[in-house]
Amino acid sequence: MGSAAILHYFAAILLAAAATDAPAIVVQAADSPVRLDQATVVTVTAAPPVLVYGATNATDDNVDEFTVIAFVFDAQGTLKARQTAPARRTLEAHTTKFSTLVLDGSPISAGDRVVVGVNQAQKVGSDRWWRAELQDAALAAVRPPKR
Repeated sequence: MGSAAILHYFAAILLAAAATDAPAIVVQAADSPVRLDQATVVTVTAAPPVLVYGATNATDDNVDEFTVIAFVFDAQGTLKARQTAPARRTLEAHTTKFSTLVLDGSPISAGDRVVVGVNQAQKVGSDRWWRAELQDAALAAVRPPKR
């Protein structure tokens, strides 16, 4: 192994050791053709947080495109940022793909919570999009229940 490879290897170990992760809250429309699983926010010093998630096609049809939206709320449940990932392509029936979204829309503090969901999907060969508005569900997920 050359000295450059060794240097990259140790840099990767140091970055991994400095990384922290926290679960993201997932919200989903009942009829969503794509569901998110295993959503985690990974934070590394001196870099924006990254949302890592698994997206599963819950239908018998192939999905041509889908989009993921992330909401960032402060500790009091106030919306700080809303960010949509570029469209993800080709999710075959009943399969899972893993992807990321760099959360660089606004700074994220230690007490902030990230809520994520699929807000659009289009089947292969279709001109129609399935859509869902998830902001109310995201807000409900971070606000404590009223007594």
